Amino acid sequence: MSVIDLTQDTFEDTVTGNDIVLVDWWASWCGPCRMFAPVFEEAAGRHDDIVFGKVDTEAERALSGSAGIMSIPTLMAFRENVLVFSQPGALPAAALEEVISQVRALDMEAVHKAVAEAQASA
Repeated sequence: MSVIDLTQDTFEDTVTGNDIVLVDWWASWCGPCRMFAPVFEEAAGRHDDIVFGKVDTEAERALSGSAGIMSIPTLMAFRENVLVFSQPGALPAAALEEVISQVRALDMEAVHKAVAEAQASA
C-alpha cells in the first residue's frame, strides 16, 4: 500500500475507518523528516493491511495544533480509533517494525476498557 496524504478533511475518516493507521507528521524543511520518509514508505510497502498517512505540518497547521504536535517528525499509531503510540523523532527501520509488531499485538479489548475507565473517572 502506498502512503497517503492526510488533511483536516480526511484525517478523522481515515483514523476511524481503518483498524491500524500510522501517521507521520512532517515538514519539507525538516532534515530528520526527510531521512524518515523512505523508511516509512518502505514499511508501507510491506504492510498492506495498515494505512500509512503523512500530514504536512506546514500545510495543515490547524490539524497539527489540534493533535498537539510539538516537534517533527512525530509518529502516531492509531488502532481501532485509539491513539496507542506517539513519539517524536525519526525511527530506524527496525524500530518502526517493532512499533508495528507491538501495535498489532495489543489486546484491544483491554485498551478499550482502560479508555472507558479513564473517561468515566475524568
